[in-house]
Amino acid sequence: MSATPCHILIEGSPIVIYASRNGTPERLLPILNPFLDTFWQERGLVGEQSDTPACLVAQVIVRLGFEFCEDDFSNLKASTEFDPTVEYLYEIRGDRTLHIWVADEAYRQQPQLGLAGCRELVEQAAPQA
Repeated sequence: MSATPCHILIEGSPIVIYASRNGTPERLLPILNPFLDTFWQERGLVGEQSDTPACLVAQVIVRLGFEFCEDDFSNLKASTEFDPTVEYLYEIRGDRTLHIWVADEAYRQQPQLGLAGCRELVEQAAPQA
């Protein structure tokens, strides 16, 4: 099990989701991409968009809890603060795209910079249908 910590950010929500392990793109994307495909399909069916960020935060936490927590629930948190130890930040935007960011030294020194202290990976996930 990888000890790589990460954040998941959802546009339109102040919540910063933190997972203390399994945060590499190789580990997280096979879980996150199919989940997002299903989420966006279901949101499209109901036609409701006003509460999408809050709903998505809750559903991501539930999904990651199922995938990562097992008997240890201390490795998954929801906060409004950035953690300086994360290596990757996953940004889910309202246009249904997923962007992956890598924490740079600026972020490590001042995590409150958020994505402004990071660089975006060139290899982005494809936009969600």
